[in-house]
This record gives sequence, C-alpha cells and structure tokens, in this order.
Amino acid sequence: MVEDSVAKLKVKLSSGGCYVHQEGSDAYHQATKVRNGALDIAPLIVVSCSTEEQVACAVRAAQEFEFPLCVHNGGQDWNGRSLRHANVVIDISGMQGLSVDAERREVTVECGVTSGTLNAVARRHGLAAAIGNDGALSVTGLVLGGGYGPMMTRIGLVCDSLISARVVLADGRIVSCDATENSDLFWAIRGGGGNTGVVVSMRLRLHQVGPVIAGSIVFPWEQASQVLRGFSDLMVSAPDELFGALVLTIGPKGGPVVVVSPAWFGEADLGHALIAAIENIGTPLLSKIDPMMPTDLLALTDGKLTHGLGYEVATRWFHELSSASIDALISAFEHRTSPLSSIILHHCHGVATRVEPNATAFGMREPHFTALINAAWEPTQPESDIHRDWARKLSSNLSSSALPGGYANLLPDAADRQIAHAFGPNAQQLAQAKEKFDPTAVFRAIPIPLP
Repeated sequence: MVEDSVAKLKVKLSSGGCYVHQEGSDAYHQATKVRNGALDIAPLIVVSCSTEEQVACAVRAAQEFEFPLCVHNGGQDWNGRSLRHANVVIDISGMQGLSVDAERREVTVECGVTSGTLNAVARRHGLAAAIGNDGALSVTGLVLGGGYGPMMTRIGLVCDSLISARVVLADGRIVSCDATENSDLFWAIRGGGGNTGVVVSMRLRLHQVGPVIAGSIVFPWEQASQVLRGFSDLMVSAPDELFGALVLTIGPKGGPVVVVSPAWFGEADLGHALIAAIENIGTPLLSKIDPMMPTDLLALTDGKLTHGLGYEVATRWFHELSSASIDALISAFEHRTSPLSSIILHHCHGVATRVEPNATAFGMREPHFTALINAAWEPTQPESDIHRDWARKLSSNLSSSALPGGYANLLPDAADRQIAHAFGPNAQQLAQAKEKFDPTAVFRAIPIPLP
C-alpha cells in the first residue's frame, strides 16, 4: 500500500519537474547528511527542488498522498528536524540564486544561499550583510530563527535586515510578504521559524560598515572565574560599537582555556582602549587583535563546530552572569565528558535590542547574555549518553539563575518550559499566525508554543 502511494507520488513529483531520490542512491545519501553525526534518520524520499513552483508541487503532492513532510536546507540544525524518519523531505538547499543591487544596498537570495556565500558577495561590493558565525548556515535559517551574529550590536539581528520574502504556504500557494503585504506572515517568519511556510527567496538589506578591530584574547584556566566576571561587567555596559563573545574550550596544549573575542566597530583609539580593558581582566597567554573588514569576522568562527561529530546542544539566557552561573559554568567545563565540547557566551545589546519586542516574532529584545552549551563527541564512541547528559545537567543547573526561555533556534522539541517563554509576549500572536497559515500543522520547524 505504501509502495503504491510512493510510486504515484513519484510520478506526480516528476511531472512537476522535481527530482526524487530514494534510499540506496548516492543522491539520497548526500542529501541526508546532517551536521550531527549521531543522528540516524531515514526519510521516505528526498525531493530536490530548484524553483518555487517545484516546492509548491512537492508540498501539494505530499499532502495529496497523505505523507508527512519536512523541509531540508543544509542540515545544520543539531536536532536534525529537517530530516524526519519516514517523511517526504523537500530539499531546497540547491536553490542558490543571488543578485545584488549595490546602489540600493539590497540583495535578493534564494533559500539555499549560505552565510559564507552572502558574506563573500557583500565583500565584493564593499558592503556587509547581517550573518551568523558559521559560513555553512543558510541565510534563510538565520532569518527564520532570529539570527544572532557578530554585527548584531551594530546593525541588528539577521531577521532585522529582511525587507520581503516569497513563501510557499501549506496549501501550495506562493505568496509575497513584506511590511504591507501579508504583514502578519512577514512578522512570523522573522524569528518564528519555518512554521508558517517554506521561505523560497528573500530580499535583504546590506550595510555600510567601516573597518573593525577584532580578534582573540586567550587567558589561562586558573583565571577563568575573574575573566568571566570581568567579561560580564564590561559587556553589560558596553557601547553599540563593541561586540564580545567568550568561549570555554581546549587550548593547543590540551588543557582548558578561556578565549574572549571582541569586535570593535567605532573610532580606533577608543576601540584600542576598550580592548586593552578586556586584556586587563586577566593576564593573557596570547592576544591577537587586528584591524579587518567586517566581512573578515566570519573567518574567526567559521567551521569551529565540525560537521559529522555527535552533538547535544543546550542554551540559556541571562541578564547578567551571577556568581552562581559562573561557578556552574566553570565546574561543568572542568568535568566535561569530551575534549571536543565547549561553552560559548555572547552578549546581545545595541541595535538588536532597540527593536520593539512585538515588531518581529523574535521577542527577546532586552540586553542579555546567551550561553550555548555544545556537547560534542566522535559519533563512533559508545558512551554518547554521558555527553548528552553533561549538556542537559548543566542547563538544568543554570535554570535557577537564568531567564525563562532561550534561543528557540537551538532548543530541543522536548524543552517545553523554555519553549513556552522563548518568544516572550509574542507567543500567542505566533500561535495565531500558525493557525492562519498552516492550520493542519504541515510544517514543523523550530519549536513554538501551541495555542
């Protein structure tokens, strides 16, 4: 019965110009690769689309034959939600059209364009795009999740640069949305995940950003407590021009270190003074700070989370890093279960926090720290549960000092308490948008609160 339906579905999809791949083929194997190598997911079929009409065809056909569907665009989500077992996978990662209007400082991108590609194109035009920290991430995924990035204090979140989009809805219609046309859909896709349709193309603002002073300052582990406290104090009063991230990681000699990565977007003398203040929160083992173009910032972080490792990720928000939080972070890292694991903290302030909370689905517009807990291990290791438990336990230990909620783009589907608060005052409006544009819950992306 299932085989007959699949055969009919393939005919329907092929007549619409789509390419269909089944298990056993090289194309299926390539299309089902994801960042998290610990996942073992077997979709029913993979449907490769190269036009918005083909995406619409695939959405309609999957529902006609009553198969659940999911949308795959590169497989960077650590949960693997773009590849669900026994689903029809609509693969849009090959849609990589891009055109720049340098005079208007705008770019139109199809859904498969990555941060690395957009960053390189913006650079050729002497402009900068709002992107994240990894070149492999799709720009569409960043917009849908909200989109933290190294320039957020200066130009806002990635979703704040969205001007308009083309979306395939659950009924197969292709619609446009912006601030005036389908404005409720436009609101929902800026931080509300791919829960209201398939975003097939977008128009984004590009930005004129001058030279940056940026790099990394490495501190010895014995100074971890004072560096975290000093970093917290500096960031909560930082000007828009200063972005800062801190990483608990393993140094070249195999021991733990603390790395602070500042980026300064303003006047050089003041920037050097502030970076000197960061250096003075401890005694650095190494400080490498250089002038660079804003498009060079991606090279500082790109590829740090290796494709193919096993991953468990947890995340928390904080107004400030309390002594209890700092102690919990340090203790957890000292008892890490894998040398590949890391903890990243960054501070969101400036332009990203001066957007009204209800202006986009992403509702966390107060200055805040985000902690990203990355448990990582070789997927061939038999003890993967101990690494998952390490991340989950640290998240639980931080809950008493953390804000409710968390960055929904990274929350697992089971994190009910955090999901309930992840969108702040926007949860009800987002649920209403879901009900309007996808009443039968065809699309399941990053978790959102239910009505």
